[in-house]
Amino acid sequence: MKKNFLKSFTKRKLIIQITNKKKIETLIKKNKINIYCGFDPTAESLHLGHLIPLITIKRLIKYGYKPNILIGQTTSIIGDPSFKNKKRKEQKTKKILTYTKKINKQILSFFHKYENKIKIFNNNHWFKKIKILFFIKNIGQNFSINQMLNKESIKIRNKNKEGITFSELSYNIFQSYDFAYLFKKYNINLQIGGSDQWGNITSGIYLIKKLYKKESFGITLPLMTKKNGYKFGKTDNKTLWLNHKKTTPYEFYQFWLNIPDEQTFTLLKQLTFIKFKQIKKIKNKKNIILAKKILAKKITKIVHGKKKLKKVILISKILFNYLKNNKFNKHNFEYLFKQKISKTKIKNEKNIKEILILTKLAQSKNQAKNLILNNSISLNNKKITDTNYVIKTEDKIFNKFSFICKGKKLFHLINWIF
Repeated sequence: MKKNFLKSFTKRKLIIQITNKKKIETLIKKNKINIYCGFDPTAESLHLGHLIPLITIKRLIKYGYKPNILIGQTTSIIGDPSFKNKKRKEQKTKKILTYTKKINKQILSFFHKYENKIKIFNNNHWFKKIKILFFIKNIGQNFSINQMLNKESIKIRNKNKEGITFSELSYNIFQSYDFAYLFKKYNINLQIGGSDQWGNITSGIYLIKKLYKKESFGITLPLMTKKNGYKFGKTDNKTLWLNHKKTTPYEFYQFWLNIPDEQTFTLLKQLTFIKFKQIKKIKNKKNIILAKKILAKKITKIVHGKKKLKKVILISKILFNYLKNNKFNKHNFEYLFKQKISKTKIKNEKNIKEILILTKLAQSKNQAKNLILNNSISLNNKKITDTNYVIKTEDKIFNKFSFICKGKKLFHLINWIF
């Protein structure tokens, strides 16, 4: 039986905007709400910015729903200009097709226990059958250019010197048609998405009203944001990918241990299935480190599974033991080097600045020099203050390994080869 998810979603701070809440509640009682969420395959993996929608879909499954997921193969070719201050890099159709297959596989893997509880669509299925003149005349005529340009998601881009292209502006119409098609063909009447998708969602609702004289609905979810307020995306230098080959489970786990304190309990509500009473108990302990560890464990388990979480925890214990007691055995090093942590094989002795560049802890010799002068670099738990320091034999533990640490938590393992 389907349950009313709105109360729980509100409590978990998952609803940013919603259309006609009372009507949605009425339709939930009548078992007449069907939901979809879309993902554009603009990279070979989903990333941190997709985590709230993905976990929300899983939450809906637990409430008895069978959510629909749309992979926007066609819309990815255009690129969503919403809240972008410059034009997206154009993607080749072949690349998008490859990304589509990988994202489809990744979504199935994420919902591996609930494969029969979700349905995946690809909008190329209907767009490849539509003739351009039909689309412009019958769909495009319903949209006012002035209204489209006045949407908040487009205003930012339009203020830019280069403005916005016709193809980018048409993205809004294409995504609106997705909603209208799913509404007509499969009776899907509620779209959910990130808060940056509000303009696209409401346009879909508008198009359904124009074409079929019926009401549909939308809910937007919070965005995962960085300290500067910008959302996480695939173009960031430090994108946190959900694919373990692109971002290791250890790096993923460490990210959650280092989030701002003030975000911890909100994310416990939004990204885990911990009950409110338990979250309250965790909060009452006033131990923010414990709260972050619980968050890190829960999310890593959801994304990467139980086995990878166990390995991550073991790696963390080994590194903590080394950092605190400087105790290490050869087996520890051999184990770490087999794991997916930051590591590099290096030949011969090197200057510390070269080491930092080779390990990608610094991008240039000048940056490496500044890190050393700021006391940010340690070698085998020993601070390096000499910018011209050269690796010595005694710096090679078991004549094979060294540890470089940037700051307090960014470890990099070096395996010396001869």
